[in-house]
Amino acid sequence: MFGHRLLKMAAWPGERRFAVGRAHLESVQRQKLALLLRKVAACEAGQRQGVAAHWQWETFAEQVPVSDYDHWRDPVDRAREYGGNALIQSPVVRYQPTSGSTSAIKWIPYTRHFLSELDNAISPWIVELYRQFPRLRQGRHYWSMSWVPTSLRDNMREDINDDIQLMSMGKRLLAGATQAVPQDVSLARTSEDSLFATLAYLISDSSLSMMSIWSPTFGLGLLKSMAMWREELAEVLATGSWGNRMLGSNTQSCPRSPGGAELLRQWDGRLSADFFMALWPSLALVSAWDTAASGPWARQLHALLPQAAFQGKGLWATEGVVTIPYQGQHALAYRSHVYEFQDPSDGTIYAPWELEQGQQVMPLLSTGSGLLRYRLNDLVRVDGLPGGIPALTFLGRAGTTDMVGEKLTAAALDAALAEVRLPAKTLPVCTVAVEDAGEGIPGYVLLLEGESMESERVAGALDAALQQHFHYQLARNLEQLAPLRCVIHRDMRERYLQQCRERGMIEGNIKMESLQYWPGVLPLWFGHSQASARAVGEAVL
Repeated sequence: MFGHRLLKMAAWPGERRFAVGRAHLESVQRQKLALLLRKVAACEAGQRQGVAAHWQWETFAEQVPVSDYDHWRDPVDRAREYGGNALIQSPVVRYQPTSGSTSAIKWIPYTRHFLSELDNAISPWIVELYRQFPRLRQGRHYWSMSWVPTSLRDNMREDINDDIQLMSMGKRLLAGATQAVPQDVSLARTSEDSLFATLAYLISDSSLSMMSIWSPTFGLGLLKSMAMWREELAEVLATGSWGNRMLGSNTQSCPRSPGGAELLRQWDGRLSADFFMALWPSLALVSAWDTAASGPWARQLHALLPQAAFQGKGLWATEGVVTIPYQGQHALAYRSHVYEFQDPSDGTIYAPWELEQGQQVMPLLSTGSGLLRYRLNDLVRVDGLPGGIPALTFLGRAGTTDMVGEKLTAAALDAALAEVRLPAKTLPVCTVAVEDAGEGIPGYVLLLEGESMESERVAGALDAALQQHFHYQLARNLEQLAPLRCVIHRDMRERYLQQCRERGMIEGNIKMESLQYWPGVLPLWFGHSQASARAVGEAVL
């Protein structure tokens, strides 16, 4: 398609700057900081913090504290309510909603300066995609939305949740011309209608050559929803009419595909590679998270779409980008934000040019949104410095659960789980720290997807493995923690995702995580013994 050629040409200058500048990491980062400080020092928040435009890197690191969202919440909320931008001298284009593992909605100011920083990461990635996967030029692409809960949609701007909006205007127009799903699908009144319409367009496009999503569980959910709605989707595609879908939306067009409708009507609804190969014979690439806890689900998604290559996403958060896939590694997006890295064990903070191979660190971002030294709580490993910039692998969340002094980390949990023989055809979804695991005592619950009656054996084995961790063993010996429990269910992934949604997290951005803390009221199936958990799970479906 001609649009792909134009998009690659538009992104090429950004890729050249990225490639050439790798040998000058320190000077590029210092220049980025100097520009950022000038813009922050000219606004209310910067003046209140005493930020000076003339600061050097070392002064900035000494004077500005490491922060999280709570540090910025009040000025962001005031700016959202009264207009303007208190954090940086750059117009706010929109406020993007996001959520953490245990927190409700956060709103990140997407300023013009911040969007230009994201474009600096997207350009080299796009050129690299076309270079590595030339078949992408032959069909349309699907770039997933950052899904917004139905309850927030009445207040949405038209550009709030389309990932193409992360590009510059010119690239946005070119990318839009290559898309399989129109942007206005994201403006449906409900998340379900957006999802249904997305599937209708995807099914209607046999030329689909790329599927770019974030969480592989979202991709699996798309395919499962296709099976669930196959009869209704077939009717829509056969008639070219939405019927009872998309009511109240501004979407006028509806895809029509007699061939797609016929495929759906012949399908028995079982997820199989043969069906999806017939549906999307030109699919050349699936892009999604594939590291840490997302790994098993990425492999499952790829097994259903074997006609396509699979590329692991770089580390992106709504607050900013850390790495992009580049030349076979996840390279630091050094031309985007100002980066620092903190050692979680002793708190030491390193500039990116000070990193060494093998270190495990947490990124701190200072960005064009006005957030300074913002800690993501993601743990990454430095795999090398190819071309002069760090290559980083995402290892998981860096947080610690510490209900009674057990100080359990995701890394310790993963190491313990690796010692446990899991039942055949089961996958770990998450281990959840709960305030009441029985008789008012806190504890942990391992969630597995599959079908097995071995929950008691698995729970005992993982509990024993975790007791190699001193603080966990002490808490168990003192009966401060209940024995670990295990719940196995064939639809556990969907149960986990539903709990995340109910706790304020945003569809499509939900990462599979090894370890989470869920405060408050828990679902019914958490409150039963291992022996009855599976039966209870059947009853509450």
